[in-house]
Amino acid sequence: MKGRIPRQFIDTLLARSDIVDVVGARVPLKKAGKDLMACCPFHDEKTPSFSVSPSKQFYYCFGCGAHGNALDFLMEYDRIGFVDAVETLANLAGIEVPREAFATQGPDHRPLYQLLDEIAAWYREQLRTHPDAIAYLKQRGLSGEISARFAIGYAPSGWDRLLKRFGTQADQIARLVESGMLIDNEGKRYDRFRERIMFPIRDSRGRVVGFGGRLTGDGKPKYLNSPETPLFHKSEALYGLYEARQALRRLDRLLVVEGYMDVVALAQYGIDYAVATLGTAATNRHIELLFRHAPSVCFCFDGDDAGRAAAWKALNHLLPMMRDGREARFLFLPEGEDPDSLVRQEGRETFEDRIVHAKPLSDYLFEHSAEGIDLGSADGKARYAEQLRPLLERLPGGLFRQMLFKRLDDLLGLRAHAAHGAPARRAGPRPPRPLTMNATRIAIALLLRHPRLGHDPELVTDWADAGIPGTDFLLRLLEIIREQPDISPARLLEHYRGSDEEPIVRRLFAAPLSIQETGAEAVSDESLRAELRGALQRLSDKARRERIRQRIRGQPPA
Repeated sequence: MKGRIPRQFIDTLLARSDIVDVVGARVPLKKAGKDLMACCPFHDEKTPSFSVSPSKQFYYCFGCGAHGNALDFLMEYDRIGFVDAVETLANLAGIEVPREAFATQGPDHRPLYQLLDEIAAWYREQLRTHPDAIAYLKQRGLSGEISARFAIGYAPSGWDRLLKRFGTQADQIARLVESGMLIDNEGKRYDRFRERIMFPIRDSRGRVVGFGGRLTGDGKPKYLNSPETPLFHKSEALYGLYEARQALRRLDRLLVVEGYMDVVALAQYGIDYAVATLGTAATNRHIELLFRHAPSVCFCFDGDDAGRAAAWKALNHLLPMMRDGREARFLFLPEGEDPDSLVRQEGRETFEDRIVHAKPLSDYLFEHSAEGIDLGSADGKARYAEQLRPLLERLPGGLFRQMLFKRLDDLLGLRAHAAHGAPARRAGPRPPRPLTMNATRIAIALLLRHPRLGHDPELVTDWADAGIPGTDFLLRLLEIIREQPDISPARLLEHYRGSDEEPIVRRLFAAPLSIQETGAEAVSDESLRAELRGALQRLSDKARRERIRQRIRGQPPA
């Protein structure tokens, strides 16, 4: 259901959730004093530097700086958006997410999701009662375990089996049509899928959004997908992505293949990172989704002319999206083979060796562009440059673009140019400059991480009207803490999500202080209170000096 999630609910949800349970279900944690430690799931390391604080309901990595509350962890680890993270956390807590109503509130698709989940379960029941379908899967080499993992089912023969099972009322029939499971032909309604092995297509949260069906015998079409519906959009759906994320929490690469059987067969052989684009060429949305989940993507194509044409089309979609840090490769299979057949012939190790040594995008781009051109002649080189430069111009600015332009210049015997129409950029994002931790920032950082310190009656606030930069924010922070005595660091961080102050709040959450706060040697509350009092006293002294200067200058107090 569309509509904004009330902030009060998010605060309640964080208060009722335990970050230790959320993180511990995904990362092995070990006790280390008051906190828990692990090797960071967000960067490679051998010595644990990832800390989870039960008291703060907060995580922090001393190695890479990753930090946040339970929602941040779900968003980063599960690679999902904020709303999905809220709903995931709410499911764990056993509570429903409320929505604030708007005048133009969109449709509620929850009944459609529920219907498709029930249909998927019914298809699985049908598979168990149809020995011929089970025999077909066994003949294709699929085990019961892999069939269960992908929730494979069977649509029985008959024009109205699904309709009779789920269409007993008018509103249910309407949902069956809306979800694409029924075809409505001038009032004549019948099941879309019949006598097919059924592959549920799931979104990032594991909800069924559509189906793919494969005939077990002769007939056309051999493969049939759900049509476009409010839940299913072929241009952005990737079959097997949810299952890959469940099998491998850290995806170093993704292999893009053509169909469901390729994905399932590869998983049967332990290659758990294959996905399929469901009978359509890879779109820009597919590519963004792929790179959102893995830094390296390998596109697998048949070695025939059709496969190479599809590869060149995919490359053209890839070029403007090849930011630094992304890698794309192209794997061309022997003619007449597909991933399903080839992995059965040569096994996992040999097939994965093909993936590792697949052709990099740059090599494929340069080789394909050189086909039919004599690079030994000046005319051929000119034609080559004329053909290749417009393609390179489509690359986003960065080191990868510079390297490919230099490669072209070297190939043509020209002097390399640094910019080629775009300023040189650093490889990867520029790291933020370290914060200068003055008294104001130290006080804010301490209060963000330890809100209970804000209830100290000995804290001085005579600096509030001195006009010192940052003290307006500090005063509002103290007010929030005193209005909500039980507020946690996790909820404080959530309070600023989406606000103009969020970037500086996050940096101060992670900024190093002069005292150790986390781990087995965490300092006492008294030491933390002394640190905060000292910072506020320095602000008070600064405010007093500023008032004296204003009186000397004859200016009215701020």
